[in-house]
Amino acid sequence: MLRKILENHHIILASGSPRRHQFFRDLGIDFEIRLKNVEEIYPERLYGSEIPDYLAQLKALPLKEDLKEKDILITSDTIVWHREKALGKPKDKEEAREMLKTLSDTSHEVITSVCFTTTTLQKTVNAVTKVYFDVLTDEEIEYYIDHFRPFDKAGAYGIQEWIGLTGIKKIEGSYFNVVGLPAHLVYSTLKTIVEDNT
Repeated sequence: MLRKILENHHIILASGSPRRHQFFRDLGIDFEIRLKNVEEIYPERLYGSEIPDYLAQLKALPLKEDLKEKDILITSDTIVWHREKALGKPKDKEEAREMLKTLSDTSHEVITSVCFTTTTLQKTVNAVTKVYFDVLTDEEIEYYIDHFRPFDKAGAYGIQEWIGLTGIKKIEGSYFNVVGLPAHLVYSTLKTIVEDNT
């Protein structure tokens, strides 16, 4: 479906995440991966969804100047928003442990922003999913960190892994957003961008 809609466009995905790559394959999108390192620093005044919106747009900057007329560059960022604070990827085991302890027996929001950039426009959309954790014991936290090493994941967990099966009791919103990409938004936004420019 999307492959036909996008047949005259070239999709560039600026992400090293294997989960996001799989989402694009599952959506039937042909894409090229382009990566440029960006220091993910944002102004302290930003709140909630403003943070991943800003970072997704920031990631587009070093790639924007090389875009051609039919290119659509897609960048994204995910944060865990908990107690008025953004939790990114843990730097080490200790930070992962502290993140999971603070998420235990509470709810938080997973916010993923996706930025679409062409030579003539930039559009950013985001999705918010509320996640409710059960009580996590110290032993469960240690087991999860040791066996799954969640250092590449915002909030130090992956819902699709063991901790999601055992520790998450409810979510409100898109499951796929928590995995790493609000696929429904990517699909609908790409359709809109192409339809508006034909």
